[in-house]
Amino acid sequence: MSARKNASSRRATWLAFGLVALAAFSASAQPQTDNIESTQSELDFSVQQNAQVPHDATVYSEPDFDQDAEATRAYKSALFTLSNLTAHPPSHTHNVFSQPTTTTPSLLSALLPNPQGQGPLGSAIRIALKLRQQFSLFRLRRDEEMRGKAIKVVDLLQHSAELGNLDALFTLGYISLFPPSSHFPSDPKLAYDSLLHHAALTGNASSQALLAFFHATGYADVVPIDQAQALLYYTFAAQGGHKGAQMALGYRYWSGISTVEDCGRAVEWYEAAADEAMSMFLSGPPGGQTLPQTATRLSDLDGGVFGPGASVASTGLNVIKPAVKAGLAQTAGETWDDVLEYYIFNADRGETDFAYKLGKIYYQGSIYSSAGGIGSGSEGVGRVPQDFHQAQFYFLQIARQIWPRDPTNPLQHSAPGYKAENVKHPGFAPKSAAYLGRMYLRGEGVKQDYAMAMMWFERGAEFEDRECHNLLGVMWRDGLVSGRQDMKTALVHFTRAAGQELAEAHVNLGKYNYYRGEFKLAITYFEAAVRFGSTFEAHFYLAKIHTLNMRVANEGFAAGFCASAVSFFKLVAERGVWDDDLLTDAEAAWYSGTERGKEIAILKWWVAAERGSEMAQNNLAYVLDQDRSMLRLTRFAPIEASNDTALLALTQWTRSAAQRNIDALVKVGDYYYHGLGVPDEPEALRWEKAAKYYQSAADTQLSALAMWNLGWMYENGIGVPQDFHLAKRHYDMAVETNSEAYLPVLLSLVKLYGRSLWYTLQGGKDGLNLWKYDADKMSVAERARLKQEIDSGSQDTSQKDGGAQPVPHKEERAVEESEDDGKWYIGKASEDFRRRRQGEAARTAAAEEEDDLYQWARERRNAENERDTDFGPEDYFEAAIRGGHQRQEEVDEFTETLLLVALCGLVALLIYVRTRIVRRTREQEQEPQQDREGQRDLGLFPPPGDPARQEWNIAH
Repeated sequence: MSARKNASSRRATWLAFGLVALAAFSASAQPQTDNIESTQSELDFSVQQNAQVPHDATVYSEPDFDQDAEATRAYKSALFTLSNLTAHPPSHTHNVFSQPTTTTPSLLSALLPNPQGQGPLGSAIRIALKLRQQFSLFRLRRDEEMRGKAIKVVDLLQHSAELGNLDALFTLGYISLFPPSSHFPSDPKLAYDSLLHHAALTGNASSQALLAFFHATGYADVVPIDQAQALLYYTFAAQGGHKGAQMALGYRYWSGISTVEDCGRAVEWYEAAADEAMSMFLSGPPGGQTLPQTATRLSDLDGGVFGPGASVASTGLNVIKPAVKAGLAQTAGETWDDVLEYYIFNADRGETDFAYKLGKIYYQGSIYSSAGGIGSGSEGVGRVPQDFHQAQFYFLQIARQIWPRDPTNPLQHSAPGYKAENVKHPGFAPKSAAYLGRMYLRGEGVKQDYAMAMMWFERGAEFEDRECHNLLGVMWRDGLVSGRQDMKTALVHFTRAAGQELAEAHVNLGKYNYYRGEFKLAITYFEAAVRFGSTFEAHFYLAKIHTLNMRVANEGFAAGFCASAVSFFKLVAERGVWDDDLLTDAEAAWYSGTERGKEIAILKWWVAAERGSEMAQNNLAYVLDQDRSMLRLTRFAPIEASNDTALLALTQWTRSAAQRNIDALVKVGDYYYHGLGVPDEPEALRWEKAAKYYQSAADTQLSALAMWNLGWMYENGIGVPQDFHLAKRHYDMAVETNSEAYLPVLLSLVKLYGRSLWYTLQGGKDGLNLWKYDADKMSVAERARLKQEIDSGSQDTSQKDGGAQPVPHKEERAVEESEDDGKWYIGKASEDFRRRRQGEAARTAAAEEEDDLYQWARERRNAENERDTDFGPEDYFEAAIRGGHQRQEEVDEFTETLLLVALCGLVALLIYVRTRIVRRTREQEQEPQQDREGQRDLGLFPPPGDPARQEWNIAH
């Protein structure tokens, strides 16, 4: 009996030991697949696209039942193995700051200290975990096993493709181009051959779109660059309904890449892509599919292409962009785990506002929400795991403070006993009711129940919550609850929500008028929705209206309608990427931390860039940038600049700049200045082109760096004629545009005045005056001369005021004044005079619409400057400090600067002299004291030098 008990105890001991060991190694048991994307879902989608082609086409001329059965068996086996390989959670997350584990906490992990904790213990645990991941024998065995399964998948696909399975042929080409994990080999040549064979047999649009990418870019040198062949494949794929090819074709016709610019054809292809995106959006629950989270510019996380302060992306109003704020949080050492922990801590203490924000974070799956309301989506830069159940928990916790119970029949919630009495300040309860109703309306985390949704919306609408009013309008409009369909009631709810500036409510009112044919009123609502943050539906319907206007307007107005339609359709097509979100996949791959991941990220950004995505173009150029090192082109350079890589980066910078990326425009000028990625040509010609790009960026009044670059070029006579006055003017404009440029501009002005003084002493003329204020004024003739000097590179000067103005070229008539700029009318002289005083150019209506975004940004920036004090513009003392030289007499600013520098030097000299005096005084005081100590009365103790002194010490 005792032996049996011992055996049972031993088995229990071994079982317990096995459970502990399993718990300890549960994290390491998950394979490091470096999963780049949800490969299985993409392959399933591609296979569905392939299903539209005839599957009876085969490589072999004689059908064989056994052969077909074997091909099908091999293909299904390959898909089964592939699904097992890609079913594991990825080793990285989309969070750019932290990599939280996705595995279930084990028993041992609950007992050990937190590996993400602070201090030496947490650091030691993290190092140990990394070492275990790198050198664990179990890990090596798992990697070897996964690699073997990957080889099995490729072999089965090849075998099935050889037997005539066309789906296997496409899948083989796809995973060879986009390996689903690091265990799969990357073989662009095999991918191209497989896709080419598949396209030849089936005419499949997906294969043709990828073949077009190979020919457009020459990727991996598989085939040479052939834009004509790429355009042909893109056309075939677009005709076959491939949305990405339609976007690429529309972008090429819009930008004139390998074809003539044709706005009309660009509208056609972008409209087709936008229609597909809208149909997918409407296929979702009431209110449409949840919009994909926005992608992120890598440069914004670093404060812009040129860093914080120097980049337009991180100055002015751009400072509040989520990506910029996330970059600042990263620099401060914050992680999203810290944010969530802080919110959870306060929510558990009963803080209602923290509980509400925490519910929002879990609902939208991001720290940052997009402007425009719940329906506008969220920002991908703050991506966290989405959890509808946690969101419902926190929202319900808040709502129960007002509505403690729910009735059996949700539509009878107004009966007594279901609502707290005498509620004057509901707090976040109405907003929480809106989220709860939305979850029941769409079946998010709960079973879809329209009655429950209406109950929560009506509860929130009692306190005039805008989201509740809007979604109540949707339910009354669509009749989602039996017996409750009334368009008038729906319009009442929409109007109340729109009165609170909800973008989605404006969209619903706009759609009502759009389908009634009242396009003018619809445009008003849609434009208001765009102002309030709508990023999808409003753009789509505005594009539709502009397309209709384009087709009925005369030639003079059609171009403007066409440009607007292309822009709006492009935004819709790029946002509606539920089936093929290349930017999100690329971002995830980039932050996987592996070389394979970065290769896949660059490839996906490249594919998206060919489709016209400005963000993809910016990211691709940023990671390939050959001009980021301060030691560039020196023997201390950390990398050797590659002209091929620089050429690709310059191409992407140029395309990004063409889509109003001002930092990219400055970057193009840098590439021409340094000779990176440009053809071999004289330096003078390159510098002239660089000056043109800098001038284009400076004309936006947003880039202080472009203005500083122009000032330096005028100071040194590089790319433009040397002109100290124009140099100073551009330096002054730089510090006016961005106050953070004060120090570099100050140093540049000191050097400029020094050079001007030396130039004057050598007999030069037209130097800067050290004792008289150099008014920052530019006449019409000077502006015309400036533009001619930059565009033509000539060094001819024009006459000053009162003389004949130079005649600009035909394409350069956007100067500030022109005699034949339109029909004259009463009041035009006063209007032109005001424009001259404000330093604005007289533009045509089309040009005004083109630059409206920049003007809006300038006005907002000036408004922020006026609000940076408690008193505002009425405080005349502050006004004098901020810009009062407009009402002051002429003041020599440089003399004041020199005076300040002299005073600083004098103070430093006085401090040095005082220090020397104090030191000498102390030394003089110490010398008599030492003499007195040497002569003081020692009593019975022998004086120094007496032999008895040592004997006295020994005695004691």
